[in-house]
Amino acid sequence: METYDLIVIGSGPAGQRAAIQAAKTGKRVALIEKREVVGGTCINSGTIPSKTMREAVLHLSGFAYQGIYGVSYRVKEKITMADLGFRVQHVIKTETDVTQAQLARNGIDVVTGTASFLEPTRVRVENSRGQADFTAPFVIIATGTKPATSPTVPVNGRNIINSDQILDMPEIPKTLIVVGGGVIGVEYTCMFAALGVRVILVEKRPRLLEFADSEMVEALSYHLRDHRVTMRLNEEVDSVEELPAGGVVANLKSRKKISGDALLYAVGRQGNVEDLNLAAAGLEADARGRVPVDAEYRTKVPGIFAVGDVIGFPSLASVSMEQGRLAAAHAFGLQLRSNPATYPYGIYTIPEISFIGKTEEQLTDEDVPYEVGVAFYRETARGQIRGDTTGRLKLIFHRETRELLGVHIIGEGASELLHIGQAVLILKGTMDYFVDTVFNYPTLAECYKAAAFNGLNKLARIES
Repeated sequence: METYDLIVIGSGPAGQRAAIQAAKTGKRVALIEKREVVGGTCINSGTIPSKTMREAVLHLSGFAYQGIYGVSYRVKEKITMADLGFRVQHVIKTETDVTQAQLARNGIDVVTGTASFLEPTRVRVENSRGQADFTAPFVIIATGTKPATSPTVPVNGRNIINSDQILDMPEIPKTLIVVGGGVIGVEYTCMFAALGVRVILVEKRPRLLEFADSEMVEALSYHLRDHRVTMRLNEEVDSVEELPAGGVVANLKSRKKISGDALLYAVGRQGNVEDLNLAAAGLEADARGRVPVDAEYRTKVPGIFAVGDVIGFPSLASVSMEQGRLAAAHAFGLQLRSNPATYPYGIYTIPEISFIGKTEEQLTDEDVPYEVGVAFYRETARGQIRGDTTGRLKLIFHRETRELLGVHIIGEGASELLHIGQAVLILKGTMDYFVDTVFNYPTLAECYKAAAFNGLNKLARIES
């Protein structure tokens, strides 16, 4: 039996960072991965493939420049799934190689196989070559998630698919039904709409992306409708059937019928815990396969931690990385600082949405006096150069102290542009920072200055 200081189960973002953090402090680490390649869902079927596909869609469709050159502008006239998959596979291979090299450089033993607990400190790994047992005083569960299933939606991998099967579609459909208005469903809705696909989006809640700022979601919804997306909100799928001649019909509980060439089921994800034999470790997961943890990512069993998507919201790769790093630090008594309230969110719709801090709805509920400053991409030279006339940046700040409380952006490059506001917010800066700072010209960063003036001018009119 091999003995380690730490066993990490899962090589996605959370598992990688946990293993590397421990290895950096001189600990002997085993990283167990079920797949033949490292990277988990993030690199192989989730984050990296979907964001690469988005980039390929934007490039090949000429979508970003149609406002300048006309709606008929294309880089490639007939785009195929093979075109999208070519770029995706290139990036996956590169990211896998980089991750593998990083793990090797840090002296981490990567073990391929399916892990299961024998007891809290002992794990068995089974693969095609047999089985082996490993023991460590600390174990970190970072097994991630997989697409949730539903008895009403018979996923077949051809024309009724989940988000892991997108690139396996034989061709781009003319009409696509997307079930689920969360991050995954809305991101793929945007991609296919940009390709000219007629998309019908079905969501049982009254609005999309409920955790995001309502103004940004309204702007996105307008943009989707402008690109022929039909949104069926407050609707729920009762059953799905495949037609003999091809195509799919979704029967809604309201007795409506929706037809399409294909259907993407993107309602939630389920924790990858069924192989872990959690009971042997004294643990159990909830109905969605999530493992409960405390603020330091400890489970109820001493020595066992859980991080990443398997513990639930927010299920962001960036946050999962930080959770892995912190869990390993807590296991070995290291003092690291991190504030979940200042984690940024990036939603790779078309256009992107990115935000940090409080929303207007949250501040209203908390009775915090605030004001808002808004700037539009179209009012900046860079916005006109890029042809992005839909983007906007919103700053929310305290009326009395002028302290920045929230940054909300919709528009291409939003997830990059946000980091300027993130730094100011974390350092408890005020709107005066943006007023007094000179930004490069022409840049989208100038939106911060314009939004600050917009907000402070509102205060000046009230105070005068």
